[in-house]
Amino acid sequence: MIARVLVLLVVLCAGPAPAQQNVRVPLEEGGRAIQLAAQLFRPAGTVAAPAVAILHGCGGPGQNTARMAGLLASWGYVALVIDSFSARRLKDVCGRNWPSQADAEARAHDIDAALAWLGKQSFVDARRLAFMGYSYGGGVAMLRALSPQSADIAPIARAAILVYPDCALADPLGARLAVRQPTLFAMGALDDWTPVSQCQAVIDRVVQGRDLIVTRVYEGAHHSFDALGLPVRHLPNVGNRSKPGGCCGAHYGANEAAWKAFVADVKAFLARVFAT
Repeated sequence: MIARVLVLLVVLCAGPAPAQQNVRVPLEEGGRAIQLAAQLFRPAGTVAAPAVAILHGCGGPGQNTARMAGLLASWGYVALVIDSFSARRLKDVCGRNWPSQADAEARAHDIDAALAWLGKQSFVDARRLAFMGYSYGGGVAMLRALSPQSADIAPIARAAILVYPDCALADPLGARLAVRQPTLFAMGALDDWTPVSQCQAVIDRVVQGRDLIVTRVYEGAHHSFDALGLPVRHLPNVGNRSKPGGCCGAHYGANEAAWKAFVADVKAFLARVFAT
């Protein structure tokens, strides 16, 4: 009985859960129209809110993207988690057949489609949009953040958040890079899948907008430091662009201290960007 009362009190005292909805985001690709599945998280209230489009990693949408979307909604943002895989009949591309450069560049248009869709919603403030990517999706988001095409997106994103991004995807972009919006790099110091050194090499090539970059490196953290409850382990067969030939093996797993610091950094970063 006491346990039931405690559970009831928790339910009654908890704030309203962010509204969630399955939606479809249209995209033109290769001369055909496809519909990207997506999960929409909305904050309480009727005022048009800033919005963040979220791209998942090589394993598809997961608990980490849903958890972050829920947090964003609790902070007053609309969050849209894009499923880049199901419409393309993909499930998991973490293995030896690691996504190619062309795959990543094509997927960058998912961000364009997501921002365009968000910008048309009455509950979104189209002047305050951002995009966010994890791991492989972080590398894709990085391509969009660095690409000259980013200035042509309507509506234009105000910020980018790159979470342990695959920075090797920037290798073909040349020696002189430009950043056009505030961009947060969030990385684990012990990451051997998408190592800090690769991202630092990208940042070192930025000759325009360098002051827009914010870098956070979390000590003691591996790849997927936000995978709460998952002990660090080694995956011997995953593709790894940071190794010769792109193969194989990497560590990943949670670090609660890094996760908490990361959440605080994202919250502060977005508050600052959207306040201006």
